[in-house]
Amino acid sequence: MAQHIQVFPYRSEWEEQYKKEASFISDILGPELIEIHHIGSTAVRGLPAKPVIDIMPIVKELSRIDKFYPQFEAIGYECLGEFGMPCRRYFRKGGDGRTHQIHIFEESNIKDINRHLAVRDYLRTHTVVATEYGQLKTELAKKYPYDIDGYCNGKEDFVKNMEKEALQWWRSTQI
Repeated sequence: MAQHIQVFPYRSEWEEQYKKEASFISDILGPELIEIHHIGSTAVRGLPAKPVIDIMPIVKELSRIDKFYPQFEAIGYECLGEFGMPCRRYFRKGGDGRTHQIHIFEESNIKDINRHLAVRDYLRTHTVVATEYGQLKTELAKKYPYDIDGYCNGKEDFVKNMEKEALQWWRSTQI
């Protein structure tokens, strides 16, 4: 059976869940870790989301991360390599009822790191856009409760536009 897509109103415990998991990840990666960020919809206060905590560790060298797979597996993660995105290591936890996703990038991958941080910070500061995005996700989850492709395709244009605006905004704030 296909995964049930559910979007919930913002939950304050998502921040605590991130902090707890970030601590485990930090312990595993040790000195390889430069910084770690809560990204995605659960990182935006007030934004409805699927209850999946997205975590973005930034590391010194991506090539050295694969040796940590046994430690990630020991705390419940599937280690899926690049998983469709070059220069990333992707991990997920919770099987069909996914609870966490880790997207590891090397510090030199400024493009992907900035893209994720820009969208998160844009949504945190542009409440009208965040509200529109939350409404869209909620409607799509109702329309496509067991069709992840329909759900994702329904968000695609909005997300592409928002990402473009977020990156322009981000660049203007970095000057």
